[in-house]
Amino acid sequence: MPGHAFNFNGGVELSRMAASWFVSYSYYLYKDKSHKNWQNVSYQSRISVFNRTKNYHQFWLRKILEMDDNKLNTNKIGLDAAETKRLAKKLLK
Repeated sequence: MPGHAFNFNGGVELSRMAASWFVSYSYYLYKDKSHKNWQNVSYQSRISVFNRTKNYHQFWLRKILEMDDNKLNTNKIGLDAAETKRLAKKLLK
């Protein structure tokens, strides 16, 4: 179980993946195969969570746009909050 769960539908699952990782992996899958930040952490179990939670993905992208930049900046994949949100916006288009 993650240290915290986001307080919205599917929040526990998103916390297991991490919000920035979720955006990064989504961007890789749907927009740009050269985007590899998501590979900077262990990801096998995250991909499993990703694959079984597709019904939440659009909702989560919108929620991530509202997240606190300081918390998003704590990710371990090398994306700052501004870049995470920029990728999320592109995914929503």
